[in-house]
Amino acid sequence: MDHKKVAERVIKDVGRDNIIAAAHCATRLRLVLKDDSKVDQKALDNDPDVKGTFKTNGQYQVIIGPGDVNDVYDEFIKITGLKELSTEDLKKVAENGKKKNPVMDFIKLLSDIFVPIIPALVAGGLLMALNNFLTSPGLFGPKAIVQMVPSIAGLSSMIQIMSAAPFIFMPILVGMSAAKRFGANQFLGATIGMIMTTPNLGGAAKFWDIFGLHVAQTNYQYQVIPVLVAVWILSILEKKFHKWLPSAVDFTFTPLLAIMITGFLTFTIIGPVFKGVSDAITDAIVWLYNTTGAFGMGVFGLSYSAIVTTGLHQSFPAVETQLLAQFAQGRGAGDFIFVTACMANVAQGAATFAVYFLTKNEKMKGLASSSGVSALLGITEPALFGVNLKYKFPFFSALIGSGIAAAFAGFMHVTAAALGSAGLLGFLSIYPKTIPMWAVSVAISFVASFAITYIYGKGHLKEEVAEQDVPVQDATDYAEETQEDEKLGKEELSLKDEVIYSPVDGKPESLTKVNDQVFSAKLMGDGAAVVPTDNTIYSPVSGTITIAYETKHAYGIKSDDGAEVLIHIGLDTVNLKGEHFESFVKQGQRVEKGDKLGTADIEALKKAGYDTTVMVVITNTADYASVSRITDAGDKHGDDLIAVTAHEK
Repeated sequence: MDHKKVAERVIKDVGRDNIIAAAHCATRLRLVLKDDSKVDQKALDNDPDVKGTFKTNGQYQVIIGPGDVNDVYDEFIKITGLKELSTEDLKKVAENGKKKNPVMDFIKLLSDIFVPIIPALVAGGLLMALNNFLTSPGLFGPKAIVQMVPSIAGLSSMIQIMSAAPFIFMPILVGMSAAKRFGANQFLGATIGMIMTTPNLGGAAKFWDIFGLHVAQTNYQYQVIPVLVAVWILSILEKKFHKWLPSAVDFTFTPLLAIMITGFLTFTIIGPVFKGVSDAITDAIVWLYNTTGAFGMGVFGLSYSAIVTTGLHQSFPAVETQLLAQFAQGRGAGDFIFVTACMANVAQGAATFAVYFLTKNEKMKGLASSSGVSALLGITEPALFGVNLKYKFPFFSALIGSGIAAAFAGFMHVTAAALGSAGLLGFLSIYPKTIPMWAVSVAISFVASFAITYIYGKGHLKEEVAEQDVPVQDATDYAEETQEDEKLGKEELSLKDEVIYSPVDGKPESLTKVNDQVFSAKLMGDGAAVVPTDNTIYSPVSGTITIAYETKHAYGIKSDDGAEVLIHIGLDTVNLKGEHFESFVKQGQRVEKGDKLGTADIEALKKAGYDTTVMVVITNTADYASVSRITDAGDKHGDDLIAVTAHEK
């Protein structure tokens, strides 16, 4: 790669006078631009040295790759004369130029609170669905399974108890998560939830007489909004008391006063008022669903993916938990939002697969195939931002397919009894009696979206999608680089099959689940992710250190068998400039599998608000016949994580 020429091309394509500031991280240039619409996107897409681009948080990011990005950035600064900035400084520049959006801030708040408790609700909901499967007549005959096999009645009863618990005591879960988000003590937040759901409430004595006030002994089981407001008040009081009280009595009296005052306000004002608000919102949503039926579901399906692109969908879990809570109480039809999400995600995946068959661009084919699979499994960001929105018509084709399928699902009264993976695996969360019609709806979504995308793309935008152009001004350079690559082709022949091991103790998961478009869309290459449970990072292969960043948050290693492995610790941790990290290796150093590369203080990173996921990416994925995550990988460093298979010679 000629770093100077790459920098010149990027500057030309984004517009020299359009650049406000620039920084870089381990894999990409991060730019703040005056006007994103002035970027020559087609030229960047066709640049052989640019692995991808995307926009996020006011930054336009150009993916170059580990190692090379440093040199390209140096040339970029020399040519433009801009001041070198850290990614944290660049973030401030981007935020200063971005208008505050209170609606999006509120939605982000809800997302931060509800996303952590979704696993508990998924478990409870799926157990509820399993119990419905056992107790619903008409699935396998006139009688329910539990009636045909009486010996499982006890098991069914146990499952019913387990399924109801997360919803009955939802205020405790919400209280704990909300307290963390508001900066209060999590266990005090959980205590408020316990107070609101204690079994003694709602008994024979329905009121307390307090100084002439008749305070209702209302039990707030299944409720969400009242506990959110109560914990917000708790967080304010706790911070005030920490500030006001001397340290000698702070430890004792801050929790006492915060809980006592919040509890009193909860039963006298917060609970009665916001329970009414909560019930009114839920009833309005259910009324809208019951009134508009298939038409309303169709409109929702038609707009769902568009809502996802704005981030507004992050507020849906707050609504869905209320719908599921009502369903758990035997009220309401269930969660129709989840059904719509299934239709929309499958539709976007189908449109992405249509692009795979339309395009001849190998880079786009690879991205379309991997992001299409992830969309079908419920993770649509790679498909949306990496493929469908890039060409536009696949995105709108998928909206149409999703709208048709959602309307059919609404007509057939398909609803969910639980949260889960909103894609092909979504049947696990669907109310058992409606699973067959859910499957038909999904099939409609896939077929309609694929067909519309493919037919339109074939007939109208075939050349734009199918051809891979090289900018005319760079044709000579491209030819020279291609010839150089062919000369180096002998090196590819030395690649061997090998297994890449886990570099850290922790839970392995798919790269598509990473909350970063570069990694989730596999723009840097395929691989795996690990949610770490230990601080030490080990070498996953025997080879040579090619990259050892000063910020100590990422390492590059070329294995003895040819795999180029990038280990990236956390998301945006480059901003910490090495704080909470320690490195034991240098560039050019030889390491053996299992050698210590460095450490990362995982708990400190979490407290600082960083995602600690460790990404392990094979950056020369294109040189291999296949790169795949080992799905039954263990949770210890040194366990098998990724299998790479070389082309047959």
